[in-house]
Parts: sequence; C-alpha cells; structure tokens
Amino acid sequence: MTALFAAVLLAAPAPAEVLKSLQATVRLGGVAISRDGKRIAWVEQVRTPDGPSWDESIIQVRDESGAVKHITAATGGKPSDEGDLDFSPDGQSLAFMSDAITPRQPQLYVADLRTGKVQQQTYGSGHMSRPRFSPDGKVIAILYMYGALEALGPLRAAARQTGVVGEKPVEQRLALVLFDGTGTLKPVGPQDLFIYEYGWSPDGKSFVATGAPGSGDDNWWIAKLYAIEPGGKTKIVYEPKLQLCEPAFSPDGKNIAFIEGLMSDAGSNGGDLFVMPAAGGKPRNLTEGYRGSPATVRWLDAGNLLVGMQIEGDSAFARVALSGSAKPVVLWRGPMSLTTGRAISLALSDGGKTSAAVRESFSAPPEVVAGPIGNWKPITQRNLALKSPAGEARSLTWKSDQFDVQGWLLAPLVKPQGKAPMVVVVHGGPAAAVRPSWSEAALLLASQGYYVLQPNPRGSFGQGEAFTEGNVKDFGYGDLRDILGGVDAALAAAPIDPQRIGIYGHSYGGYMVMWAVTQTNRFHAAVASAGLSNWQSYYGQNQIDQWMLPYFGKSVYEDPAIYRRSSPIEFIQRVHTPTLVLHGERDAEVPLPQGQEFWHALKALGVETQFVVYADEGHRIRKPANARDHAERLVGWFDKHLRAPVPPANQ
Repeated sequence: MTALFAAVLLAAPAPAEVLKSLQATVRLGGVAISRDGKRIAWVEQVRTPDGPSWDESIIQVRDESGAVKHITAATGGKPSDEGDLDFSPDGQSLAFMSDAITPRQPQLYVADLRTGKVQQQTYGSGHMSRPRFSPDGKVIAILYMYGALEALGPLRAAARQTGVVGEKPVEQRLALVLFDGTGTLKPVGPQDLFIYEYGWSPDGKSFVATGAPGSGDDNWWIAKLYAIEPGGKTKIVYEPKLQLCEPAFSPDGKNIAFIEGLMSDAGSNGGDLFVMPAAGGKPRNLTEGYRGSPATVRWLDAGNLLVGMQIEGDSAFARVALSGSAKPVVLWRGPMSLTTGRAISLALSDGGKTSAAVRESFSAPPEVVAGPIGNWKPITQRNLALKSPAGEARSLTWKSDQFDVQGWLLAPLVKPQGKAPMVVVVHGGPAAAVRPSWSEAALLLASQGYYVLQPNPRGSFGQGEAFTEGNVKDFGYGDLRDILGGVDAALAAAPIDPQRIGIYGHSYGGYMVMWAVTQTNRFHAAVASAGLSNWQSYYGQNQIDQWMLPYFGKSVYEDPAIYRRSSPIEFIQRVHTPTLVLHGERDAEVPLPQGQEFWHALKALGVETQFVVYADEGHRIRKPANARDHAERLVGWFDKHLRAPVPPANQ
C-alpha cells in the first residue's frame, strides 16, 4: 500500500463518529393517505440518546395546507409505541395502535382530526394489529391474539418455552370493534384459523384473508386464501402451490388480486400477480414470465392494478390491466427504495392521483414524499442534516451459469489512490433483494475506505420467478458462484485489492458467509451474523421450519442428504478464514446453537474466531447499545484483517 493511500485511510472519519451520525437517522414508516388525498400520516421513531428506539414512536398527520399535527394517545410526555395507521373513508378520523397505557400491550384508538380528540376503543389483553375501517366507516376490523403479549413474530426475542411446549398454539383472529364505548371485540371466523392478512369487500359484508391453522410464526408458508362471509362462515377459495400475500378485493367486488411466489419471509414479498373471480374459479397469472418481482398490489379501478415491484436492483411501479394479455406498463423505475412499510409500496388516494411513501437511497436518508407517481416531493425534513458517508453507487451485471446477475458496488467516499479493500455484503432471505437504501452496515464500511459489493444472486427477487427459484435444492452452490462472479466483476470495475476481500451477512446472508468460508479461500475475513451452520439440526431447533419445504422438497426426516449437502458444518475442516460470529440470544428464526456450533468447530480446529451473544435479542438486534456494538465489531474485525499496516512516514 502506498503512503498516499495510507494517508487517505487515516483521513477517513472515525467509525464511532460515522456510526453516531447513522444511528441518529430518524426512521420513518407506516405511511397512510386519505381517500381524497388531502391528509397524509406517518410514523416516526423517537430519538433517544442512543439513537431512534424501536419501541418508541410517534404519529404525524399533514393536511392539505401543509400543517402537521402530532397525534398521540400518550399523556404527560410518556413515551410509547404508536402506529399501524388507517384513515376513515371520509378522511376525518385516524385509527391507530398505541401501548400508551401498558407497555407492549397495544390498544386501538381513533383520533378525530378536526378536533384532535383521541378515544380509546379497546381494552383487551393480547396483541392487536392492522386496524382497518369498514367501507362505510362504522366499524373497524382488527387482528387479535387473545392473551398473547409475547407472540409478536420471530424477529423479536422469542418467548421462553417452559412447561408443556407446543400443545396449544395461539391463534390470531379477525375481530370487529363497534363504536359503542364498550371496547367489545367481536370475533369473526373460526377459532382455529390464524389470519395473516385481510381486506374488506367493497360492500363491507365480507372479507378476503390469508390464513392457516396452527402456529402463526410457522405456518405462514402454507397459508391459503379464504373468504369470510357474513356471519363468519369461512371457506377456502384458493390453495396455492407456493406462498400468498396482499389479498385485495377489486372496487366492484367482482375479483380478488393477490401475489403468489417463493417467499422465505413473511413481509418480504415477491412472486407473480394473480387475479381470480371473487365467486370462485381459476386464478390468472398476469405477470407470468415477467423479469421483475411484484411485491405489493393496489387497485386503481375495477380494471387496473398498481403493482410495486423490484426490477433487478431498482424499485418500480407498474400498471397492470385486468383484461387482455398486455404486459405490465412501467410508470416509474429508479435506483432508490420507496415503501410504506417493508415491501416496495405506495399509499394511494382513490384512483391513484396522489401517492405517498418513505423514500431513501444510498445517498439520501429516509424522508416522507408525496405527489403523483414519479413526481414525488419531500414533505418531511427529519434527516436533512445527514450526509452520505459513502461514494458513488454503481449497478453491476455479470454472467453466471445461465443467469444475468445484478448487484450494487458502493465506493468509498474518498477515491483511493491505490487498491482498496472490499467487503461483500450478502442479503438475507434468501427470497429478498438489495435495492438502494440508507443501509447502516454498507454506508459504515464505505466510510472507512472499503468498497462494498451487495449482490442479488439467484434466489433473489428482481428478475422473475425462475430466478427466485434458482437455488431450490441447491442452497450455497449456485448462489455462491453468482457471488464470486460478482467479486470478479467488481475487481474489473474498480481498484480493489484481491488479497483484501471480506464477506459479511445476516440471517441467510450469515449462512452464506459460513458456507463461503468452507468452499473458498478468496475471502480473507468473515463476519457471520445470525448465521446458520447445520441445516439438519436447524430443522428441529427453529420455530419456522415450514419455510424450508419449498426449498428442500421434503422434510429433513425424509431426505436428510439434501440438507447435509448444503450444511457448512459438513465442510468445516476446510476453513482457514478468520471468522467473527454474532448472534441474538433468543433468536427464533436462527436459534443460538447454530452460531455456537460453527464457532465451537472453528475454535477446536485452531481457526481465528470470536463469538458474541447479545442478551435478550431476537433475530433483529433492536436495543440501540447492542446495535452500536454489533456495528463497531463488524468494522473492527475487517479493519484488523483487511487493512494493510500503515507504512512509516519516511516511506
């Protein structure tokens, strides 16, 4: 390394300084818009001394004059977790959830936006979510898990299992809340059916829903499409081959739209767009063979749908006509992320004339934007003072087997005068994808002089269902070839030192890190977060094993060989790469023994390693202090193993 490049590294801002700036980012989400487009609401995470808190949030509502009001159920400045927004049909009221009375016990509230008065509507015990006004505004539907305060999904710290385990699963039911002052919840549908998503019929008399009997966390992958009729009568209207999401009635009530595809995580959507008659019949695939992955669907009118989708590494919105065989018409596509929650999505007024979402990219922190599709303007300035600590982002494409693979290469902020180190960041899923966003890990690494490669290998969204299904029964093999092809593409595109390349990933990305270091010595340092080391033992340890069946074809008890074939622990003696292993103590998606098994083996074999466990954390590291420690260790490990020593000043 030249003395000049050493000076560039020394000029980089301290990791702690960059991390403090990134963790000051106010995270925004939960965007909703009134039907007339005059009011827009969103949720903001509350700033704390350690950065925004996952468990403290506030609601803001902007009217057509531009005035913004803070809506809350809390009193006396008490912090609470508020969100899950829905406007009444006339736009004059806002339903939301808040745990203002009892921490982690959400209740339903309705705010009168003309007077500012907020009224509590429920007094139940158990988790409640997703309130939605009926079409006439007289009733609110809600999802309700009676008595289940800890059943909040596998991303949080798992509830401790004691006593007789697994005998009585908690069901999430659809319930109605009447505005009669009693707080009574009127259940709809059978007791043994866990409802994941739902939508009102236009006449307000029935629902369409996705659901499955049994454990909620585990059985999303085998959910079916249900019609819940007046009086609660429930029938299956469609049994999918893969996973379902986004069920929605057309405005005339004649059709139901949904997305079906290979999805490894609830909420990380992708697949094809289907429409079927509401009265029953065979669904039609409206995007078959399309090289993009629909993620969300909204009806524009009875004959047209708006689909939020990923196309390669970009976000996009397309209009799809119900009639004929025309392909989706892309209305907008760009290198950024737009979302109302997790997947690519917009909040739409009636007819789609006005839309709103949170927009972010590698160079721009999140802000709420609004306007016609493709002509959005910022309506918040929460993160105006933040500047990207990274350089230019480039979309790279390369050939791997029969696939054209895409990925993002993020450059350091200061252009290196010599060859720089690089870290490959592998996304989780595997059915997910990288699109430009204000990503803490990538931006932090780029601020420290690293190139950052974020590939979208086979198994990712963005290029249609054939590509997403490209790693079925082949975990680790084809996708690693895709990643290594991306490394070669990056080496050809930028001044990167091939002897100083690292790899990092979380969840399935953590698995790919563990897999990569057992298959190749091209990586000179590795960090596996929530990584999976042994598919055979994992099958019996995790609480969401149903997701594995579409990928492996059979259970581990029926075909152990297919699981063994892709398990890093089977090839552990090949590892020479220094590897840091990070894990949440109470992770239900990838249980702690998976990280411990890999670390234990490396330690026994004399490979440099370290194992860090975060107390009472789940699959997502939520506590700000732990998130900061996680990020600092990530950078520290790569600095130790990928940065060449700085030469003396006289060289």
